[in-house]
Amino acid sequence: MLAIPSRHRSLTLLAVVLGLQLLLLAAQIKREQQVRLIRVWAIECVTPLGRAAAWISDGVYGAWSGYVALWHMRKENVELRAERDLLKMRNAELVGRAAEAERLSALLGFREAHIEVPMLPARVIGASPDVGSRIIFLSRGSRDGVRRDLGVITPDGVVGKVLAVFPDTSQVLLLSDKESGVGALLATSRTQAPVNGSGEPLLGMEYVSNEVKVEAGEAVLTSGQDRIFPKDLPVGTVLEAKPDRHTGFQQIKVKPAARLDQLEEVLVLLTRQEFAPRKGSDAPGGSPSTPSSNGASNGATARVNPAAPVATPPPARRLPEASSPASSSGGPL
Repeated sequence: MLAIPSRHRSLTLLAVVLGLQLLLLAAQIKREQQVRLIRVWAIECVTPLGRAAAWISDGVYGAWSGYVALWHMRKENVELRAERDLLKMRNAELVGRAAEAERLSALLGFREAHIEVPMLPARVIGASPDVGSRIIFLSRGSRDGVRRDLGVITPDGVVGKVLAVFPDTSQVLLLSDKESGVGALLATSRTQAPVNGSGEPLLGMEYVSNEVKVEAGEAVLTSGQDRIFPKDLPVGTVLEAKPDRHTGFQQIKVKPAARLDQLEEVLVLLTRQEFAPRKGSDAPGGSPSTPSSNGASNGATARVNPAAPVATPPPARRLPEASSPASSSGGPL
């Protein structure tokens, strides 16, 4: 025990006695609500400690619960992001399918509107890697009746001609290739002139005299003189025409009617049979047309070029990638 000096013992004893007396008085004295004073003192001494303990406990619990909640929120955020990405992919897939269904519907409608012309639907399965070349590959070959130099079109217009044929595939030289061309004419003046590719999106119409009136927006149609395409199929529209005093011929730029940079499904013309004019719908070349049971309008039969034989396409094989409606003459794509 701590030794108390003799000179302080009396003071210490006095302080102890006074403290005991205060405690006895506090135990006897009562305040409001019959609460003894000693109890009030005890509560006042303990309250700060309780508040400090509660503050520390709340802080620790709040930090822990906040960490756990943040962890769960982060996990939920990751799951929501994954679900959002999945929905984006699903939406893109549905948009692509809707666009494909629209294209195939237009292709089938065009085929049914011109049932008198043998056509074979085909899917574009590839393109040439050479940037200077404009060649695409089709899912149809010699086994399906495809031959070299057959014309290839879409409901919008001329695409190109078959360049090479293999058993199950074929190559098509697009109209925009530098080595490609088509016999054409101006829809208004009926002036005939070849349209050649330039390796660029626009085509060029050559050997049109400066004396011929050519306006922007005029339709350019096939002339049938190249012995590949029938007459009056859409080739494109005149974008610009400038006279050249040095050569005597105009410099004419033509925008292709078919979207040559967005080809996915095409039609291969198995003969050079011309499209019969019909009433009620748009025929190639802008002529109004109407479907009939025998493929002619008002009893008129379709004109056939005698230079090209009419070929009946063989039954087409069902290819794995086909998911479109079947054509009445060419089968599924």
